Amino acid sequence: TVNLAPADIRKDGTAFDLPIALGVLTATGQLDPSAVHNRLFVGELGLDGSVRGIRGALSVARLAGASGVRTLVLPPSNVDEAGRLSFLSISAPADLRTLVTELGGGELTTASPSTSVKVVSADQPDFAEVVGQGTAKRALEIAAAGGHNVLMVGPPGAGKTMLARRLPGILPELSEAESLEVIAIHSVAGILTSESMASCTRPFRAPHHSISSAGLIGGGSSPRPGEVSLAHNGVLFLDEMLEFPRSVLDGLRQPMEDARVVISRASMSVRFPARFTLIGATNPCPCGRLGDPTGTCTCPPREIDRYARRISGPLADRIDMHVTVGPVALTDLSAAPSGESTLVLRERVCRARQIQSRRFRDSHRITFNGHASGRWLDASGEIGSDARALLQTAANALSFSARGYHRVLKVARTIADIDGSRVVRELHIAEALRYRPAAPAW
Repeated sequence: TVNLAPADIRKDGTAFDLPIALGVLTATGQLDPSAVHNRLFVGELGLDGSVRGIRGALSVARLAGASGVRTLVLPPSNVDEAGRLSFLSISAPADLRTLVTELGGGELTTASPSTSVKVVSADQPDFAEVVGQGTAKRALEIAAAGGHNVLMVGPPGAGKTMLARRLPGILPELSEAESLEVIAIHSVAGILTSESMASCTRPFRAPHHSISSAGLIGGGSSPRPGEVSLAHNGVLFLDEMLEFPRSVLDGLRQPMEDARVVISRASMSVRFPARFTLIGATNPCPCGRLGDPTGTCTCPPREIDRYARRISGPLADRIDMHVTVGPVALTDLSAAPSGESTLVLRERVCRARQIQSRRFRDSHRITFNGHASGRWLDASGEIGSDARALLQTAANALSFSARGYHRVLKVARTIADIDGSRVVRELHIAEALRYRPAAPAW
């Protein structure tokens, strides 16, 4: 009889194969119990005795280090992943026979991860290739600098998707701590690759609008991370956002506020990190031609209103910036690109983030203006008197909620950081107000 204690917690997966085999060998006297003392074993066993890879190796390695385990024994294919923690001794036998022989001899062969160099994806599209759309480019620069959420509204073919897919190129590289978090989540989800482990580019997730709530937020009978967690420390792009079911979209509200997802079941509760920048793109109406000077909208007013209501007021209030993306004239498409390149935008974004890093250096959870408390920024964000007066006047005139008021303040603080200004001035508030809708998103 094999008992996996505690018995009231459900276990699944193949990572228990190797420890169960060693338990049987120890119980039957074929292996001395001292040989497995203070060592942690994980791995799947093939019928030929080979040790195969598992999910979540980095998370196991973190637990082993925190628990004072002397040696972690895992599959060879997981060495590079677990080896990101340099303080842990790792052994990776190819098969069960080799492992038992080494345990009987009293010493395990140490495995070393490959010395892979961090790389940035070379095929990142350039912002300089985008013709026009100056307002949208500026909004995405601000979003990248401060971790702000953006909703782009415009007719089909205006370039919303093209703009969103260029956003990762202007984001700073992942730090070592951020990279470990991303690797751990993707490993638990079973989608980790050697290329993603070597990359320092931030995640960019773009799920289809037919995704379920469990697929987007996370869940299942055995909880797995959803797209919001797979986009942790990166970008979650929802193309055709209003085609997502409203119930699925409303599930974003809690992760956007708390930067985490808590999935509760009868016997357990699982928490996944979910600090992402949301970029949404949608048409203004079902046919997509509302407000388009090149076409005529054929949608009845009732259909337009019903379409707009697919995004709830509380969710729209959590989106910092709403941007209208208009069509580009066909005569302009043949013109040579004249906008700023991704490299230039990235340098400004990195400088702004460095300013925020110093501002929030005493905080363990907050790194960007978009994640900061609105009250803290209101009290400590160095807001000029003229800027504060303009914001209060606009908030009263446009009936902002308290959240909307603070969202404008956060965006203005980021704009000031991009400009290198210590104080938030009137022009920064004025620009931030351009991205805040008075009532509906369009």
